[in-house]
Amino acid sequence: MAPMGIRLSPLGVAVFCLLGLGVLYHLYSGFLAGRFSFFGLGGEPGGGAAGPAAAADGGTVDLREMLAVSVLAAVRGGDEVRRVRESNVLHEKSKGKTREGAEDKMTSGDVLSNRKMFYLLKTAFPSVQINTEEHVDAADQEVILWDHKIPEDILKEVTTPKEVPAESVTVWIDPLDATQEYTEDLRKYVTTMVCVAVNGKPMLGVIHKPFSEYTAWAMVDGGSNVKARSSYNEKTPRIVVSRSHSGMVKQVALQTFGNQTTIIPAGGAGYKVLALLDVPDKSQEKADLYIHVTYIKKWDICAGNAILKALGGHMTTLSGEEISYTGSDGIEGGLLASIRMNHQALVRKLPDLEKTGHK
Repeated sequence: MAPMGIRLSPLGVAVFCLLGLGVLYHLYSGFLAGRFSFFGLGGEPGGGAAGPAAAADGGTVDLREMLAVSVLAAVRGGDEVRRVRESNVLHEKSKGKTREGAEDKMTSGDVLSNRKMFYLLKTAFPSVQINTEEHVDAADQEVILWDHKIPEDILKEVTTPKEVPAESVTVWIDPLDATQEYTEDLRKYVTTMVCVAVNGKPMLGVIHKPFSEYTAWAMVDGGSNVKARSSYNEKTPRIVVSRSHSGMVKQVALQTFGNQTTIIPAGGAGYKVLALLDVPDKSQEKADLYIHVTYIKKWDICAGNAILKALGGHMTTLSGEEISYTGSDGIEGGLLASIRMNHQALVRKLPDLEKTGHK
């Protein structure tokens, strides 16, 4: 008999005990979860194996790993570019007009290369900013996994990891450089490119030529698989310029360097940068300077800028200013690229070229 003459129901006692046990279970399991989380044993995102995906919480990324994935992305994109071109079904479209009035073309090669390159990099490094020339359609999303293998040639040159804050990184992708030439079946000009900038400064670049399967890469203060040529002609240089406005540059170049100056019209910014280097590709022309006098997009030039910088060269606006790879996706001031030359002396020789480019 309970106190005060109240009789306890066995069923009520059982329910009360079960409720008490439930409260104790939740309190204890919460305590254990906190302990496991503290020691990194929990199952929440960010608690898994170390690697590029661990940067999803905004931590750090390894530039050596980013270089490996960038090379793979450029090659995978190049495979799509080559496959579409060899099928001869390009599905060519116009995105509008460039500032110079030319058709800004897009093909299936651009779209499919972009998809492979973007999602490979995004899956490996989900927390970094990626800027790409072509629109990324969420309906076409792919999960393209990286096997975490770093090629031997990269390990040989970049012997230790290089960690940087993920939030400081911006990736620039050009899934098909020289689309106009691609549609004309001028294959030697076509490249795929990836660049990684840290705090706006180009740190690593990859330029891949899909039709010769040659890939150049370099990391600033790291290493490279490409080098400068042994000599350059600074007095009467061979100047590589865009096919679309070679006459504009030729007039000023002849005034600046004399009548012996050679102008090489070419397609694609990646091809033009490689023209300054020692590239084992018979289809690659050789030049001493690269000059561009009109507006240009950063995904066209970032990879080349990083490679030149890693090799001791320079790429600046025509007025000699360094190019920042944050913010807007283009630059107005044209560009001048050189290696193993007095770059600032070259800038001073071209006082009117920037004005010409803005006409």
